[in-house]
Amino acid sequence: MEITKSELRRLRSGRGSDDSQLRPFLVRVRFTAEHPAQVIADARAVLTSVVQRTGRWPAFERWPELLPAWFVRRCAPEHAESETGASFDAEGWLRTWQAMSPEQKADFSRGPWTLSGWLHYFDPTEEGMGDDRSWWWWDAGVDGPGSGWVEVATTGWPFGSGSLSWLIEASGGRDLEYGA
Repeated sequence: MEITKSELRRLRSGRGSDDSQLRPFLVRVRFTAEHPAQVIADARAVLTSVVQRTGRWPAFERWPELLPAWFVRRCAPEHAESETGASFDAEGWLRTWQAMSPEQKADFSRGPWTLSGWLHYFDPTEEGMGDDRSWWWWDAGVDGPGSGWVEVATTGWPFGSGSLSWLIEASGGRDLEYGA
């Protein structure tokens, strides 16, 4: 819970003086964009909407009202099985994932993501991975015209970065490059 409060504070106000005492493992994601400051503002808005609700996770049907409409529109359509209420074949998905090459996994992880797929990484209930997240917002900035960066605290390298990549891409970032 303390991590969530600190992350939410950094999302809303940027890094604070008490953050300088911490020594997390940081990863910087560089991106290009026509308006990098807007990419950062948009990514912050989406992530703030999610992080502030991790204590009381809303039903999926509520999320289109809680998130910025532009983000919801940029997500891929939900799979037919999700819309009909049919159960997701997790074992079949895992077999398919394990059979993929590293290149196929990287391609698969690129967006657009479904909204439910993206939210799954933040959902703290038994159905989601929110209690086992591997990255938390740390800082962000603009390097100059057309380029910016987002820095996250993470559990190590490599880490599950697909949800972060989709957040930045949906916010307008392109040509993402990860570096520790």
